[in-house]
Amino acid sequence: MLDVFITSRVRRKILVVFAKYPDFKTHTRGLSKLIKEDPGNIQRELARLEKGKFLIMTRKGNTNVYQTNKQFPLLKELQSMVIKSQQMSSQKGQQSKTIG
Repeated sequence: MLDVFITSRVRRKILVVFAKYPDFKTHTRGLSKLIKEDPGNIQRELARLEKGKFLIMTRKGNTNVYQTNKQFPLLKELQSMVIKSQQMSSQKGQQSKTIG
């Protein structure tokens, strides 16, 4: 359902991870392994989300570590959208199992 509003598949996956787990901290390659996407695409989307103030980036040595900005004004709404979207997806899956 989020795909209607957020057309970038990679950005959608990143938003889901950080909205669902606001205490999660990761670097580009770690996130790449988690969501199974190309690190270059992830880096580009992380930069956009940081520029939009959804993510906070800190440097540890020569590594950029990203985490959710808990002061982001739309965080609660995004979390709510993610949860509802996942609930709708699981309901559709259950319906198709009972119908099919």
